[in-house]
Amino acid sequence: MTAYSILDRSLVRRGSDPAAALRESVRFARQAEELGYHRFWVSEHHSVPGVAGSAPTVLAAAVAAATSRIRVGTGGVMLPNHRPLVVAEQFGVLESLHPGRIDMGLGRSVGFTGGIRRALGHGKEAADGFGDQLAELLGYFTGTQSVHPGVHALPAEGLRPQVFVLAMGAGADIAAEHGLPMVIGGGARMVDAVARYRAGFRPSAWAARPYVMVAVDVAVGPTAAEAALLQLPEAWSTVRSRTGGAFPPLVPAEEVAEEVAALAPGARERAYLEETLKGKIHGTEPEVAVALSALVEASGADEVLVTMNTYDLDRRLDSYRRLATVFTG
Repeated sequence: MTAYSILDRSLVRRGSDPAAALRESVRFARQAEELGYHRFWVSEHHSVPGVAGSAPTVLAAAVAAATSRIRVGTGGVMLPNHRPLVVAEQFGVLESLHPGRIDMGLGRSVGFTGGIRRALGHGKEAADGFGDQLAELLGYFTGTQSVHPGVHALPAEGLRPQVFVLAMGAGADIAAEHGLPMVIGGGARMVDAVARYRAGFRPSAWAARPYVMVAVDVAVGPTAAEAALLQLPEAWSTVRSRTGGAFPPLVPAEEVAEEVAALAPGARERAYLEETLKGKIHGTEPEVAVALSALVEASGADEVLVTMNTYDLDRRLDSYRRLATVFTG
């Protein structure tokens, strides 16, 4: 049976602030646990006005403390931004406090702008060292790291949080080489990347077989039109980030729809929005069940990571509640 999980980026809503977004993430995690979702992950973004999720291990600690059964993790910690020793120590603390519930999702992205990269102390080239950083990080847990002889990550050594690689760019090959589960978006290159990952997978102490988690934006509503409306606020903020250079707080879906309707037919914002909405799934419960079944069949996914966010929190919860009925029957 395919597992269903949630990635939450702690998005800010107009009229609110980042502190409220973070508190809402913790509350949302409790709701996700009640609805039967398998994992709840948080993200790492730096210097983005509309995204409060900048310190995933700190937020994961708050989420884990507020829940009791759901697995908690990061989607992900961007390893090029950090020293592997520190990451190992942080997850060692998390796994020690919440044994058997912690996921260490790792990505290879660096800061979005030159200013952010300078502030973090890493350039674009840092992503090229992801494989070596990953090997060092895993070695701190197994006690076999040799980059810094005599250095031990405590209390991480001997512990085994679940490790995932976010398969962006060369991520699928790196996940296969290290014998780790991978997370991949449901885009056009998904099938080829998954096939390459499965073919190159080397069993390890972390995973005996390939494990694929597909990330996709899913909205469920009373009608397909109402479900599609839920996906507009985040998609529109993404468009605004492409045209204005900053991801703004979410605004109500109806307001976005009015703004989009007023655009000229050839407006670049309209083209960006259509591109942003590609690959998202929306509909009623039966319609979404069919679409998800096709996605799982095409990818062979073991798990689906749902990323949908919207302005209205009650409508967001209703969508996730409806989706839960799809996978619980």
